[in-house]
Amino acid sequence: MPSAPFVNPSSAYLHIPFCRRRCAYCDFNTYAGREALISSYIAALCREIETVGQAAPVRLTLHTIYFGGGTPSLLSPSQCERILTTLRQHYALAEETEITLEANPGTLSRAVLAALRHLGINRLSLGMQSAHTAELERLGRTHTLAEVVESVRWAREAGFHNLNLDLIYGLPQQSLTQWQTTVQQAVALAPEHLSLYALTVEPHTPLGRQIERDLLPPPDPDLAATMYEWASDYLERHGYAQYEISNWSRPGFACRHNLTYWRDQPYLGFGAGAHGYVNRYRYMNVLRIPAYIQRLSEAGQKTLPFPFSAATVRHSTVSRHTAMQETMMLGLRLTGEGVVEDAFRQRFGVTMSRIFGAEIEELLRLGLVEWAQDEKTGYRRALRLTRRGRLLGNQAFLRFVNA
Repeated sequence: MPSAPFVNPSSAYLHIPFCRRRCAYCDFNTYAGREALISSYIAALCREIETVGQAAPVRLTLHTIYFGGGTPSLLSPSQCERILTTLRQHYALAEETEITLEANPGTLSRAVLAALRHLGINRLSLGMQSAHTAELERLGRTHTLAEVVESVRWAREAGFHNLNLDLIYGLPQQSLTQWQTTVQQAVALAPEHLSLYALTVEPHTPLGRQIERDLLPPPDPDLAATMYEWASDYLERHGYAQYEISNWSRPGFACRHNLTYWRDQPYLGFGAGAHGYVNRYRYMNVLRIPAYIQRLSEAGQKTLPFPFSAATVRHSTVSRHTAMQETMMLGLRLTGEGVVEDAFRQRFGVTMSRIFGAEIEELLRLGLVEWAQDEKTGYRRALRLTRRGRLLGNQAFLRFVNA
């Protein structure tokens, strides 16, 4: 395995693949009924964190940490503490590090939230998804709206001042009125951040099989577009600025961890199935929990070239041109910031128009992108999606895939 030139990463993603029950739409690397493996998994995860940190030529600095899953809130506070302690032992945490934990309502308590906040976790992302019982049941969710409200109240009491709610739209049999009620109920809880995702029907999920067998109608893309546009207008009127295709926030509360991805910046991935992007490498860990635990437990004192660990099963080098393509595709997701011309030139030594001039001109003619120069980019010229382009983002992104 080749050694890589060193770049100090800025973020760490920790994958917690355990769930009480897999949601009907979920195609992530998650597993239900494997709670007996959590303790061994945490030990392996800490081992991976330690070995990667030791392999780096300097003490790495992290400014964001993200517990994703799965259902990270299935971990006990002491297990979260063990992970954070390992990170602090082997990495430097920047001042005011953003530490996010994804959580499902119904897996939380007042005492647990207070303990998590005491550990330094300062951002909570709750999977609300819907305000309607029938929709939650169709999605395979195990919580109720009342538990969402209760979890938000407990989080505020515990001192969480940075709260996100996830919502899903474009569901089978979902009406515009039902979606409007869900958004209104979410806004009434006054979160600092909202993530709104259009349902993606994956073929091998329970929901995908129901649609394939005509037990449920497929999502209506035109209705989903109407839902998206209505939510955009409603959230803007209620003080939420859209900064990414699927994300809105109060001023100062954009998710710093996810901005790392959209700005095509480096991050470390820890855990079963986790992905990382460091030193021109994209890499992926083994998927299965037992295999992940075994690989880390058998690694001993063996150190691999940074940023790889014993769990790494795939890696590829990102060429300069591929990095430029990815910067365009990811950066255009940032609806306010876009791809800043000066930043692109500074990173790659050429203008984006020199490399992608034909693609940009076509998208300008189609009305999917625009050149912007305003306070959102510090008065720097940037290419970003138009309001119409936000609905047809994939059409814009595809122009850069084979450019």
